[in-house]
Amino acid sequence: MAESGVPADAELEALRGRIAALEAERARTERARRPAHHRVRSIVAVVLIVLGCVLAPLGVVAAWTSSIVGDTDRYVDTVRPLASDKDIQNAAANRVTNALMERLDLTALLQDAAPAQRPLLEKALGKLGPSLESAVRSFVHDKAEAVVASDAFEKIWTDANRRIHSAVDKALTGSGGGAVKIENDTVTLDLAPVVEQVKQRLVDSGMTVAGKIPEIHTDFTIVESEDIGKVKTYFRVLQLVGFWLPVVAVLLVAAGVLVSTHRRRVLIVASLCFAFATLLLGVALTVFRVVYLDALPSGVSQPAAGSLYDTLTRFLRTSVRSVVALGVVIAVAAWLTGPGRHAALVRRLWHSAIDAVRATADHAGLRTGPVGPFVDRYRTWITWILVAGAVLAFVLWPYPTGWVVVGLALALLFAIGVVDFLATRPSRKDSPA
Repeated sequence: MAESGVPADAELEALRGRIAALEAERARTERARRPAHHRVRSIVAVVLIVLGCVLAPLGVVAAWTSSIVGDTDRYVDTVRPLASDKDIQNAAANRVTNALMERLDLTALLQDAAPAQRPLLEKALGKLGPSLESAVRSFVHDKAEAVVASDAFEKIWTDANRRIHSAVDKALTGSGGGAVKIENDTVTLDLAPVVEQVKQRLVDSGMTVAGKIPEIHTDFTIVESEDIGKVKTYFRVLQLVGFWLPVVAVLLVAAGVLVSTHRRRVLIVASLCFAFATLLLGVALTVFRVVYLDALPSGVSQPAAGSLYDTLTRFLRTSVRSVVALGVVIAVAAWLTGPGRHAALVRRLWHSAIDAVRATADHAGLRTGPVGPFVDRYRTWITWILVAGAVLAFVLWPYPTGWVVVGLALALLFAIGVVDFLATRPSRKDSPA
């Protein structure tokens, strides 16, 4: 047996050696192939994610552009606060005053008034003397300020913008018509209804000569810039892209994550990069505001132009904050569900807190009954349903804000906590209590 066993052992050792050599050769071949394969996937993932992040701010602007031009209620909600803005009111009152003063015959003002009305007019104007024009201008300006500060001006402003919503297309794309228009790189608004209101108040105050002024169509210059022609072109392109550009940006980033080899890690980085790229848009809006106002001609009211800029970009800034919050939430969620040491520690603390609450409830006599085993059995499905519900709520939410994103994330976290609390495994009869 010993003599026959020696050759068998030697043959077995030789066979093992050949197997080990073949496995080593295969391992070397796989290691030689794997880096090249991983390198290609990594390059493709980086390219897709970079493209998605570059398109992220443009996608936000495109969605805002399409919303402003295509949604009448959205546009009216955007411009309504301008009616009560002090800078807009002051600029409008000055423009109306100038338009009326150009057509008032000051020398015939007192002569044209009826003798019975002259005391009332003189009392309203005060001691004129050589400062007739200044006094009349002050009087007209007071009436104009009263009109633009009244509810009548807000109603004129809101109704006009709702009726002529197509004028937004005129102002931002150069097509269509309405009270808002662009001519010679200037955005203007016709203040004829406001002029009529001021004329009527002047007549009611005793200045009957104002009733003889014909209808005045005066253009209130809000924005004037040599770059409006270029902006119109870019704006038109973004309007045509509309809804699809942000979708393409998200799909590119998602494709980059799926192509990558370390998906969770890449998802965290991609989400933060997406949020950072969108945050740069918010910074650019702030910087561009300063540059834009400094480049305005001297004849344009900078406070009014600044108020218009802030109002029109208000929802755009809200969208920026929403996307940034969403990117950070996704990155944090991916990190918390990962295998990292700190993430595992956070999860242990979470489950320990849930177990402590469950133990307290058990001592208090609270039982989940058959619900606990059911939730424990289908916990994964229930969790994914909750996640899908949160995503669906975000997608269907009309114009979500950053706080909406945070609120949905906290609501989802609370719902998952409830699921963990309810999930209890059924105890076996032969197991200790």
